[in-house]
Amino acid sequence: MGVPLSIDHLGMTPAGVPVLLDLATAGVKVKATGFGRVTMDVAPVLEAIAARDPSALMFGSDMPSTRAKRAFEAGDIALLRKVIGPVLARRALWDNARAFYRRA
Repeated sequence: MGVPLSIDHLGMTPAGVPVLLDLATAGVKVKATGFGRVTMDVAPVLEAIAARDPSALMFGSDMPSTRAKRAFEAGDIALLRKVIGPVLARRALWDNARAFYRRA
């Protein structure tokens, strides 16, 4: 992929998920952030993205969450771990973003 590209907040709406999955398959990274902002059930979206490309998800807190219906909660990390498991969660919480942001 030429220019690194990421999409925030899981794409925000359920209507965009099919395109989001296609983009993840093509190498676009998806920020698993702002769970209190989105208008969808987060768990199946996380699962679908991780199934398409385990290197696609990058978790973030979305702090300070000033425009979100609810701010970041520690349960957001627990949800990620529960849905995609410990190996893929490690990638989403650390490895994927590290690789993405260290590009030259």
